[in-house]
Amino acid sequence: MVIILSKLVLYHGSDRIISTPQFGYGKPFNDYGQGFYCTKHLELAKEWAVDDKRDGFVNVYEIDDKGLKILNLNDEKYSILHWLTVLLEHRTFSVNSPLASEGFNYLKSHYHLNIEDYDLIIGYRADDSYFSFARAFLSNAISLNQLEQSMYLGELGQQYFIKSEKAFSKLKFKEAVPVDYTVYFPQKMVRDNKAREDFISISGKMDKDGVYLLDLVRREESHG
Repeated sequence: MVIILSKLVLYHGSDRIISTPQFGYGKPFNDYGQGFYCTKHLELAKEWAVDDKRDGFVNVYEIDDKGLKILNLNDEKYSILHWLTVLLEHRTFSVNSPLASEGFNYLKSHYHLNIEDYDLIIGYRADDSYFSFARAFLSNAISLNQLEQSMYLGELGQQYFIKSEKAFSKLKFKEAVPVDYTVYFPQKMVRDNKAREDFISISGKMDKDGVYLLDLVRREESHG
């Protein structure tokens, strides 16, 4: 299905200027696989650009989505479990219990999406702290409702994953904006720490009315 958006301005935070993003580069075990990750939010890109004692750049691009096949994981026809399954299928992690293994198999059986033919994917961003929330759901430590609440913590918003060679060809570099780490690294830490504190608050009590992954697996077994 082709989703018509419009011309988009996208931002990519980095330690360097990237005037020509290259198809076929990048970490293969990232959220949605190997590709180029951007955001529509300039301030977030500035936080992602810096590290402790290191300045960075926000690379600014424009992309014309006309003719691109786009998967929007936040579309109402998908649930957070579709996003979670895509994430778990691409990230590297340890399945350290029979329950987690059964749960992962359940998710792959019911929520797997074939993303191979898409040019661009829109979905939540899962940095390391947010991926820990996904692992907590997989280990049955938090409910589905708690997982959904967790993904809004820190206001990380959506990311735009440039996936195909066709999408890369439509990405036009506009400028690179220098980012001062003394300003944006503290903001990055405040956002991350607040998300972790809120998560502890959410996950610190059992969701008695919530649905856990174990409930979904048992439901499947009872109907099998």
